[in-house]
Amino acid sequence: MNNFVPEFEKPIVEIERRIAELREYSSSKDLAFSREIERLEAKARQLRQEVYSSLTRWQRVQLARHPNRPYTLDYIRLMMTDFIELHGDRLFADDPAIVAGIGTLGTIRITLIGHQKARETREKIRRNFGMPNPEGYRKALRLMKMAARFSRPVVCLIDTPGAYPGLGAEERGQAEAIARNLFEMARLPVPIVVVIIGDGASGGALGIGVGDRILMLENSWYSVISPEGCAAILYRDSANAHIAAESMKVAPEDLLKLGIIDRILREPEGGAHNDHAGTAGILKEALLGELEELAALPREELVRRRIEKFARMGVWNE
Repeated sequence: MNNFVPEFEKPIVEIERRIAELREYSSSKDLAFSREIERLEAKARQLRQEVYSSLTRWQRVQLARHPNRPYTLDYIRLMMTDFIELHGDRLFADDPAIVAGIGTLGTIRITLIGHQKARETREKIRRNFGMPNPEGYRKALRLMKMAARFSRPVVCLIDTPGAYPGLGAEERGQAEAIARNLFEMARLPVPIVVVIIGDGASGGALGIGVGDRILMLENSWYSVISPEGCAAILYRDSANAHIAAESMKVAPEDLLKLGIIDRILREPEGGAHNDHAGTAGILKEALLGELEELAALPREELVRRRIEKFARMGVWNE
């Protein structure tokens, strides 16, 4: 696990460190510090509740990027059985920034597609820091069409700082690949459930983000641009990202109110980065419920509702 700690979490981590030291010292010296440990544990619980009940939007962005937060492959390992990863777009190459394959969730056979970040330097480079190239989006679309042929529902996990903006990606049609996915996902005749599990930035997120249900983990964010990018444009300084995050309304509660997402999934106390298994359990239960509900809809009704859902976004009367 990475040792990165956001500033607002440091008091909690310090208490937890002291508890661990007391337990280790107590066991090695055959001494009992149970009363002191209980006192510190109560203090840690109280502090954790205070901190996590009043997070700012920028603090949520920081938690969404926590390197110990579970990634797509972590959720696959914890939620699914017999997952088979499929590779390549059959046009240019495979893109490790997007994981895609077939597996069983509960009793439902699904196609799962998700952005994949990494924790080690070499793996980060191989995964391109979770920023897909066009072949990643084309691989995703290839698997979605395969899912439609076999009547398998699709689950998409979003966690990306954005689509890769390099010269090669643009030469190979980055914008076209994302636009094609939007078009095809809108009319895919099987249920699609999308979950923002961390970073949800720009068209890189939206490229696998059209679905019948859009869910967000509570410590994730979703917007057309990152707070740093917005701050650099509006305030000429990316250091004002915390101001931009508040103005942009990137938090799940904001997006639920605006009708962009359908549901917020509460994370275990202390955030997903402190409890991978607990978070995966919450996500699995939510996905199974959504898929069961969507399975009852006729295909034509499913597509009609999906198109209407996105057509309503951004429309208002004055």
